[in-house]
Amino acid sequence: MLLKLYEENTNPKDLKKVTDCLNRGGVIIYPTDTVYAIGCSTQHRSAMERVARIKGLKMEKADFSFVFYDLSHISEYTMQFDSSIFKILKHNLPGPFTFILHANKSIAKLFKNKKKTLGIRIPDNAICSAIVEQQEAPLISTSVHDDDEVLEYTTDPELIYEKYGDQVDMVIDGGYGKNEASTVVDLSNGEVEIIRQGIGELEL
Repeated sequence: MLLKLYEENTNPKDLKKVTDCLNRGGVIIYPTDTVYAIGCSTQHRSAMERVARIKGLKMEKADFSFVFYDLSHISEYTMQFDSSIFKILKHNLPGPFTFILHANKSIAKLFKNKKKTLGIRIPDNAICSAIVEQQEAPLISTSVHDDDEVLEYTTDPELIYEKYGDQVDMVIDGGYGKNEASTVVDLSNGEVEIIRQGIGELEL
């Protein structure tokens, strides 16, 4: 299913179609403030395993980020961190960043491995934000890549639907996406380390 949503005015009935799909354990492709992402609710492990298969990964090896609506729910999945890290998060989110934090035991249990860190995202995109706000759990986020050697990411939702429509339950058309990923910042060691410079310019 290809579903058109608008950042300026998200239709509640269409939004309910998305949330119902996720609540049933569906897998969707959705817009963020950077590239399009494949995701599902973290409450459905079978859906997470589907996402891993789409990416050609085993669940235990998958390095998914979690998408949150705001900072208030992050503590359910991460270890306690100090005020300096919180200030960095608050200053740069919502925004095109993936922040790596120390994960608590719930993450290792979910992935059935010894995973000790977690990438968190709060995209500055009204469609993504509206979807996550309706969920009781965060969404998985893993980028939709392009097979082209020149273009790393597919930006056209209709082309994404052509390629992935039979592998996912829903592709959300939120307009053309960007072709540059988020900036990845590792805060898990108490210091600021930029792992990948993407579209976001970090402000300390």
